[in-house]
Amino acid sequence: MSTVATSAPLLVYFSSISGNTARFIDKLDLRAVRIPLHASDGPLTVEEPFVLVTPTYGGGQGRGVEKGAVPKQVIRFLNDEGNRSLIRGVISAGNTNFGEQFCVAGDIISRKCRVPHLYRLELFGTQDDVDRVSDGLERWWNLQ
Repeated sequence: MSTVATSAPLLVYFSSISGNTARFIDKLDLRAVRIPLHASDGPLTVEEPFVLVTPTYGGGQGRGVEKGAVPKQVIRFLNDEGNRSLIRGVISAGNTNFGEQFCVAGDIISRKCRVPHLYRLELFGTQDDVDRVSDGLERWWNLQ
């Protein structure tokens, strides 16, 4: 039996109570699974390669600005070696008010997991972000 690669990756995303990242994911209309908000919901385990979509928290100034930028739920998900071994890229959301720390969570994950930081978007993304990510993600995925 042969397998056929899908034209787009599975998106694994985290969205806080604000729902900004979830609204962006809904606009993409791609296969997606959400990292649980509460630890009591149990861990998420994936079994296929994926692209992670995460918000950036914080945006403080001075030393230690990266501390706390990656949501704890995302850290817990990536601390599972099986999950971490399947990450192929990261997309991050943030607030441009964070200045140089805009989307720094994606930079951190990209560096630590050695995957590309594919896209950065403001909060829940514009229609241009949706179009850019939808088109570019499919092309990038098919080159993998």
